[in-house]
Amino acid sequence: MQGTVMDEGSRTVGSDAEAVAEALAERIGSQKFRIWFQSCAKFTLAEGYLKIGVPNPFMANWLESHFLRDIKAAAHTATGTHPKIAFAVDSGLSGDRRRGAVQVSDQLEAGRPKRPTPPQGSVAQQPVNRLRLTLDTFVVGPSNELAHSAAKAVVREEQSPFNPLFIHGGYGVGKTHLLQGICNGIAQLRPHTNRLYLSAEDFANQFVMALKTKKLEAFRNRMRQTDLLAIDDIHFLASKPSTQEEFLHTFNTISLAGKQVVLVSDAHPKMIGQLSEKLVNRFVSGMVVKIEPPDFHTRCEICRQFARRMMTTALGEGKAPQAGQMSESVIRFVAERVRTNVRELEGALLKLVAFAALQNEKITLSAAQTVLAEHIERCDPIVHVCDIETAVASYFGTTPSTIHSAKKDRTVALARHFSMYLTRKHTNMSSSEVGRAMGNKNHATVLVACKKIEGLLERNEEVHWQGPQGNKVARAQAIVAHLEDTIACG
Repeated sequence: MQGTVMDEGSRTVGSDAEAVAEALAERIGSQKFRIWFQSCAKFTLAEGYLKIGVPNPFMANWLESHFLRDIKAAAHTATGTHPKIAFAVDSGLSGDRRRGAVQVSDQLEAGRPKRPTPPQGSVAQQPVNRLRLTLDTFVVGPSNELAHSAAKAVVREEQSPFNPLFIHGGYGVGKTHLLQGICNGIAQLRPHTNRLYLSAEDFANQFVMALKTKKLEAFRNRMRQTDLLAIDDIHFLASKPSTQEEFLHTFNTISLAGKQVVLVSDAHPKMIGQLSEKLVNRFVSGMVVKIEPPDFHTRCEICRQFARRMMTTALGEGKAPQAGQMSESVIRFVAERVRTNVRELEGALLKLVAFAALQNEKITLSAAQTVLAEHIERCDPIVHVCDIETAVASYFGTTPSTIHSAKKDRTVALARHFSMYLTRKHTNMSSSEVGRAMGNKNHATVLVACKKIEGLLERNEEVHWQGPQGNKVARAQAIVAHLEDTIACG
C-alpha cells in the first residue's frame, strides 16, 4: 500500500480534489469511474497527499493494483504536482455506496478563521438523506429479528418501551444499518423531532474541543437538548473516564426528560473493558439485544439486494445488461461459501460485479467459482477471525475494537497476541493479512506476537492480566485450550 496520512492539521482544497476526480474520470472512462469511484470512494487533497477513502480493504487493494498509475497521472494533470497517494478504509462509506465521489472538508489555510459549520453528526441540521440506510432495506432473519423489532418499536412509539436500546454484535452484521434506520424512520414519521446521530469518537472529540475552546456549555446544550440521541461505537469511550463522566450526565439528562437513547457497540455493556460501572448499569437498564452473523437464507437475500444495487449503481438505472444478471445458483454459492458477515458478502459480490462489467461476461457459476477462489480461501476459513477475536476479547475482559486499537497495556497486548497466534494457527491467512485484519498492524508485529505466545506455551508460563473483576492469572496452555474450545463450540 502507498501509505496512510493523518487528518490532523490537514489543509483541504475542494476545487483541486474535484479536479482530480474529473481528470480521473476522463482518463479511465465514465463507466469504470462510475463502478469504482463515483459511488464508493472519497477524495481528499491535503498537505501533499491525495487520500482516497474506500469502504473495505478489498477495494483499497483493487484500486491500488489496477488504477494507481491513472490516479497519479490524474492528480498531476489536475494539480501540476505529484501528491503522494494514500488509500484508507473509511467505515463511513461502508453500506453507503451512492455517496458522491468527492467529499472535502471546509478547513481553510492554517492560521485563518474557519467558516461556521453545523455541529458534526447532527441529523437535525443535516439533510436526512445523508443517512441512507433505512429499516425497509434491512434484511430480517432469525439472527437479527429481535433487534429489528426493537428498532421498529423505537420508531413507532413516541414513548419507546426500550430506553436505552443497546444493540451489539460483531463486525458487519447490521448494527449501524439499524441505527441509521431508526434515525431515518423517526425523521419521516416525526420530522420535527430533534435528532442527533454521531459516533462515540465524534462525541469525545467534540467534548475535548469544547473544553479547549471554553465552549462546554454550548456543547452540553447541543447534546442534551435532543429527542433522540443515537451513538455508534459506544465502546470507543472505554478507558476515557472524563468523557465517560460527561456522557453519563448527558445520558441522565436525556433519559430523565423521557427522550430516547440508542447505542451501538461491538460488545455487551458488561464486556466493554474499562467502562464505568455507572454507565454499564444505565446501559443494561434498557433493552440489550445482540445481532448474530446472518444464516444462509438471510445471506441469500442480502446477496440479492446487494447484487441489484451494485448493478444499478455501476451501470445506471434501467441499463443493467444480460452480463450483469446474477443467477440464483451464483447467489447461493456466494451465500454458502462466505459466512462471516455482510461486509465479506459485499466484497465478494463487488468482485463479481466488477468482473462482469469489465470483461462484459455473464456471471455464471463456474465464473464465480474461479473469480472468488482466492477470496473465499482467505476470507472464509473454517474458523473465522471474528470468532477468535470475540472469544479472546471475552476471556480477557476487553473488546475486539480494543484489540484493533493502538493501546499497549498488558491486558490488551495479551489479548492481541493470543488473537494473532490463534488466527495464524487456525486460518489460512498470512501474517500480513492477520495484521491488516487486526487494526492495520504490520506483519512483523504478528510474527513477534506469535513467537511470544509460542514461548509462553513451550514453558507453560503463568500469564497475569487485569480483568474487569480484578487481577487474573492462568497457565498459557490452559488459556489456549479454553479459547480453542470456545471457538470450536461457537
